[in-house]
Amino acid sequence: MKTALTSIVRDPSLAPEGKLKIDWVQAHMPVLNQIRKEFERDQPFKGLRVAISLHLEAKTAYLAKVVQAGGAEVVITGSNPLSTQDDVCAALVEDGIAVYAKYNPDPQEYKDLMVKTLETKPDLIIDDGGDLVSILHSERQDLLAQVRGGAEETTTGILRLKAMEKDGSLKFPMVAVNDAYCKYLFDNRYGTGQSVWDGINRTTNLVVAGKTVVVNGYGWCGKGVAMRAKGLGANVVVTEVDAIRAVEAYMDGFTVMSMEEAAKVGEFFVTVTGNKDVIRGEHIANMKDGAILSNAGHFDIEVNLVELAELSVSKRVVRRNIEEYVLKDGRKIYVLAEGRLVNLAAGDGHPAEIMDMTFALQAIALRHVNENYESIGSKVVNVPYELDELVARTKLESLGIKIDTLSEEQKAYLDSWASH
Repeated sequence: MKTALTSIVRDPSLAPEGKLKIDWVQAHMPVLNQIRKEFERDQPFKGLRVAISLHLEAKTAYLAKVVQAGGAEVVITGSNPLSTQDDVCAALVEDGIAVYAKYNPDPQEYKDLMVKTLETKPDLIIDDGGDLVSILHSERQDLLAQVRGGAEETTTGILRLKAMEKDGSLKFPMVAVNDAYCKYLFDNRYGTGQSVWDGINRTTNLVVAGKTVVVNGYGWCGKGVAMRAKGLGANVVVTEVDAIRAVEAYMDGFTVMSMEEAAKVGEFFVTVTGNKDVIRGEHIANMKDGAILSNAGHFDIEVNLVELAELSVSKRVVRRNIEEYVLKDGRKIYVLAEGRLVNLAAGDGHPAEIMDMTFALQAIALRHVNENYESIGSKVVNVPYELDELVARTKLESLGIKIDTLSEEQKAYLDSWASH
C-alpha cells in the first residue's frame, strides 16, 4: 500500500494565478485534450504512481493532470531551478497532485526535492535530462525495484540513457520521446526557435535586426534558433563540429565559421549543443564589448562561467536574468539566465500548441511502456511510428485539415520489388 503524499511548495496562496495559466494552455492543447478523454475512459494508470520531472510551468502542469485523469497518483518536481513557476505548483497541489518544487532553490534543496520525488516510490517516470533516472541508478538503487519504466523528454537525457544501456547499467525500459518525429521536427525546431527569442527579447529589450547572431550547433534546435534569428533580421553565423550539418547550414544560407572566428564578430550568442564548454575563456577573450551570451541546451555547462569569472574583475545583476561581467580591459560581457535554458529560465518555454504534440507523445509513450515493460526489457526504445503518426493525425484533425490516403493498388505498387 502506498503512503499518502504531502507537498513542498513556496506559497500555496498563489494557486488562483496558477490555475488561470493552466486553463489558458488547456484551451490551446487539443491533442492532449483528446488523449485525456481516452485516459478518463480507459484508466491506463489506475493504481499506479507516476513521478514527473519536467520544466514545471503551465503546459507541464496540464500534462500532469492528463496523466492523473488516467487513474495515476502523480508526483512532480522541476527539471531546472529557474523554470519552476510557484503559482503553477500551488495550483497543482489544489488539484490533488503532489509537488516537490520551488523557483530558484539552492543547489542542495533542488537535489533534495528530486530525491523526495523518488522516495514516493513511483511505478513510472517521465524524465527531462535524465536526472531522476540517474539518481535512481547511482544513489538510490533501493528504489529501483518498483519502477516499471518511463519516458525521456530531451536529447541530453537520451544520451545519458544510451550510455547507461551500453554499459549495462540501465535497469528498466525508457522511451526516447525526443527522437519521435513529432518531437524533434516541431518542438525542437519551431518550439525552441520561437521560445529562445521570446526569452532573449523580453529579457534584453534590445533589437535583433542588423546584429550578428552566433548559433552554436545546428541540430534541430539550432536550426530553429537560426531560422528565427534570420526572420528577425539578424546576420546569422553557425558553428559546428559535424561536417554534414555545417554544409547544411551553409546551404541554408548561413555563414559557417569556427568558434574562434565567430567569437570576434558575434553580438548575440546562443549555445544549442548539449555539450560542455562550447564557449570558453579563449573565445570570451576575443569577444566584442557588450556581447550577450545565452544557452538553450539542457544544462548550464555550455558557457564556461568559471573561466568567464576568472577573466573578470567584477560581476553584477543589471536587469532581471542578466548578469554583467566586466573584463580586466573594461569590456563588458552579459550572461542571460545564469547560463541556464534561456527560453524557460527567462521565458515561458515553448508555445502551448507545440507542447501539445510533445506532451501528447509523453502521455501515450508512458502508456506504451506501462503496457509493454516486461517485453521491452532494460533498454532505450523509440516511440512506435504508429503512435507518432497518431499524434500528427490528431493535430491535423484539430486544425480541420484532411490529407490523402493510399489506395490498395498504390500500396501494392510501393510494396512490390518487381519491374514497374
